[in-house]
Amino acid sequence: MKIFTSAAIKELDKATCEAENITSLQLMERAAELVTDELNSRFEPGQRFVVMAGPGNNGGDALAVARMLTERGYRNIEVYLFNITGKLSADCEAEREKLITVEGVEFTEVNKEFTPPYLTNKDVVIDGLFGTGLSEPLKGGFVAVARYINESGAYVVSIDMPSGLFGEDNSQINRRDVIHANLTLAFQLPRLSFFFEENYNILGEVKLLDIKLDKNKMKEMTTSYQVVERRNIRPLLNKRYPFTGKRDYGSALLFCGSIGMMGAAVLCARATLKSGAGLVTVHGPKNGMDILQTAVPECMYEPDRNDHYISDMRVHHDHQAIAVGPGIGVSERTIDALEALLKAGKSSLVLDADALNCISQRPALLSMLPPKTIITPHIGEFDRLFGEQRSSEDRLKMALEMSRQHNIIIVLKGHYTATVRPTGRVYINPTGNPGMATAGAGDVLTGVIAAFLAQGYSPEHAATFGVFVHGLAGDMAAEELGEFGLTSGDIANYVGRAIRSIIN
Repeated sequence: MKIFTSAAIKELDKATCEAENITSLQLMERAAELVTDELNSRFEPGQRFVVMAGPGNNGGDALAVARMLTERGYRNIEVYLFNITGKLSADCEAEREKLITVEGVEFTEVNKEFTPPYLTNKDVVIDGLFGTGLSEPLKGGFVAVARYINESGAYVVSIDMPSGLFGEDNSQINRRDVIHANLTLAFQLPRLSFFFEENYNILGEVKLLDIKLDKNKMKEMTTSYQVVERRNIRPLLNKRYPFTGKRDYGSALLFCGSIGMMGAAVLCARATLKSGAGLVTVHGPKNGMDILQTAVPECMYEPDRNDHYISDMRVHHDHQAIAVGPGIGVSERTIDALEALLKAGKSSLVLDADALNCISQRPALLSMLPPKTIITPHIGEFDRLFGEQRSSEDRLKMALEMSRQHNIIIVLKGHYTATVRPTGRVYINPTGNPGMATAGAGDVLTGVIAAFLAQGYSPEHAATFGVFVHGLAGDMAAEELGEFGLTSGDIANYVGRAIRSIIN
């Protein structure tokens, strides 16, 4: 699913009208009908609705919804149309003319003074002040309106976008001055701002309403942002043929573990095997051999010379993928070993966890990363590597810059993990659940990505596929076990089933 800018959405609206030979007002009526359907499914006819409509097309949507609710038998509806400048958009004006002829609606047009209605937690506010067409942060009286609504305790339904929030860049807004919705009914496609943590409490529940925008135009239009779906991955997964052996599915070498952290190595190794790698070798401390060989007997073990941690990362055989980081610690000799590996220029690398912490302690290693190296930082690891960021939006901007500068793939982990490519393309992952916020989940992800690399997928595809499969495995495990009881071992155990579900 593509994520378009607000400007591109306008272009898509226009193309839809041209393709269907309809007016923009007819498209507005279609959108309002769907919003009304949703409200009708959630609220009883006696519900009090207070509609706040702005002077643009978002206000037109809200006015149309007020009329349609009345036509469906709702009788407790108050409408406030803010027409401060005395100029409404053409479609908003048309919807105003329709609404004022309808009986049973308490209609107020606000030109100067606004006396806010009394609101309680039993009321529903329909926010149609400003949608994606807003060009600057809310100011003046509209800030006061937003704060009044937020403090009222009323249930807020925002049409297309909470007023004051932008579809893309929100770095200049004060979130206190933005309307906080309980439910956002967005049209057709998500906006980029829907995927940032700091906007979660502004958006509330988000539901996309399919207003039948032109599919041909959507295919034609380009964007740097996309939400990954099963249908994107399924045709790119390689079929397995009968006359094949383990070496046809690649060899992965995992530098994992240290004393007290061998569980990370076990989880990473198990996930690599469950994701389809033909051969898996773990290089870890000498004293970790019995643990790994007992827990994951399908793996080979290459003991380091050191008893307690990894001091040597030389690669002695051919491997299609190399993963470094889970549980390795940050001793000086381990950092030295990582530096030697990077200087050797080995490609198809996945770096996670302590490998990233090692780099943050020796920042010069960043410039040594081979092209298309995949790094998988969580928020803390990312900020240690690239500097503290104020928000997840700023973090994504920095990831885009660092990916391009270092020619690496950054898997920025979070509720909506973003896989950032050096080309500037960003793939946002929709799978996963809060139960995956558990120790070792990142180690499993490292193994899944390493397995896809080992099987010959490009680093770009391996990272994107790995993140989707990892989240889907977590969803399948949570469905059976519940989010509270979910462990990282469960995620690893469900990886094979997740891949099968995509194929089937």
